[in-house]
This record gives sequence, structure tokens and C-alpha cells, in this order.
Amino acid sequence: MKRFASGATLTHASATAVLAMGLQQIEAGAQEVDCAALTQFDSSALAVLLAWQRAAQARHASLDIVNLPAGLANLAQAYGIAELLPMTSS
Repeated sequence: MKRFASGATLTHASATAVLAMGLQQIEAGAQEVDCAALTQFDSSALAVLLAWQRAAQARHASLDIVNLPAGLANLAQAYGIAELLPMTSS
């Protein structure tokens, strides 16, 4: 399964560029995003992850999220969207 990395930073300032990078990877067939390196994030990270999910679904594919930082998983839970982000461990 083809995997790409989220990068270390996913904040409002970097969201547009990171979104575009991930969309290219999904278009090329990626089905996993590894968030292990993600150390700086805000709620923009959730928006990017959801946009990547929609892009994968539009291709009739799935996108698994692996190694999501606990803080970001907690933020998704607080916003009530954790169930929209299929998270697995690598």
C-alpha cells in the first residue's frame, strides 16, 4: 500500500501547501498517510485530513491515517469528527 508522510508541521500557515502535496499523492494512488513526524499542528490539520479523505473517496478509495499524534486525535474527538478519520497504528 502506497504511503506518504504528513510532514512535521500542519498549521494554518502551511495547510494550503500540505493539502496540495497530499492531493497529489492521493491522485497517484496513495492509500495511507503517516503522521508520525507531525509535531506542530492546529485545527487546520483536521481540515486537511478531512479534505484528503474526501479526495480518496472521490477516487472510490480509502485513506488510512497512521500514527496520528494523541493531541490531534483528542482535538478530533473534541470536535466530534474522530469517526470520520480512519486511524490505525503502523
